[in-house]
Amino acid sequence: MGYIDGIKDKARMDRKTIVLPETNDKRTLIAASHILAEGIADIIMIGNKEKIMDGAGWLEVDLDGVKVVDPDNCEKFDEYVNLLYETRKAKGMTEEKAREILSTDPLMFGVVMVKANDADGMVAGACHATADTLRPALQVLKTAPGVKLVSAFFILDVPDCEYGDEGTFLFADCGLNQDPNSEELAAIADTSAKSFKSLVGSKPIIAMLSHSTKGSAKHPLVDKVTEAVRIAHEQYPSLTLDGELQTDAALVPHIAKSKAPGSEVAGKANVLIFPNLDAGNIGYKLVQRLGKAEAYGPMLQGIAKPVNDLSRGCSWEDIVGVVALTAVQAQLQ
Repeated sequence: MGYIDGIKDKARMDRKTIVLPETNDKRTLIAASHILAEGIADIIMIGNKEKIMDGAGWLEVDLDGVKVVDPDNCEKFDEYVNLLYETRKAKGMTEEKAREILSTDPLMFGVVMVKANDADGMVAGACHATADTLRPALQVLKTAPGVKLVSAFFILDVPDCEYGDEGTFLFADCGLNQDPNSEELAAIADTSAKSFKSLVGSKPIIAMLSHSTKGSAKHPLVDKVTEAVRIAHEQYPSLTLDGELQTDAALVPHIAKSKAPGSEVAGKANVLIFPNLDAGNIGYKLVQRLGKAEAYGPMLQGIAKPVNDLSRGCSWEDIVGVVALTAVQAQLQ
């Protein structure tokens, strides 16, 4: 059984309701039909029901069982307007502005539905930038208690791979924080460990990646990672974490023995923390495209309720996988 098949099984055990607001995207419609057919989650779609069903008919997919909520004809619209207003009035939100936003922005509408407990989570980003997905989530749902930083991660399932957790890895941050400082890197490591444990089930073994291993290079970029390791050991002492490590030292046992002897992480890592967004985004896409890995994300961690992003290059299969992961996140809350 592949990794995502196990996640789908978990999702079916306690079926959650997930909002898919991007109903103008054909991948979303195809994904919704498969999600319903596989019993992974209940689906809410936002928009005009006739247009959505016409699109489904053109694609020859079955959306029987999907719930469509049209902002132009929604019984709870005034309630949602008031909820958005009350949540954001300290930031200058007015009832008139809230009404306008909810009438025109399906992503904000979906997030407010999650806030109102009319849905358990939301997945978007197939045709929106990460900022468009993240902004309403942060504004309305806000960060989870005790979380210092919202960040993004990918779950990668690499076929025929002897490294990581039988080929399964968590990569962070690959989609949100452009140049995290040392304290932020340590916080990303902590939340990533929790995400890996909850979504993969195995012990997180965390490598703080660099172009240097244990002082093999001298540079401020290396210093940032070594300081992150120090902070992580101080603030999150329960983590199994080490660095700075080059990727081969983090993954390959015989290289780890020569480059980082005595490390409890080197050669065993399954959670990879990248020093910046350039490295993380490039790294996951190389593994996805050249290593033929299944990549699910960017998943968001640290938000009070699960809202997850998609790559704009995603397939409908990717959407199905992220919805399954979002449903499991909702179960764990």
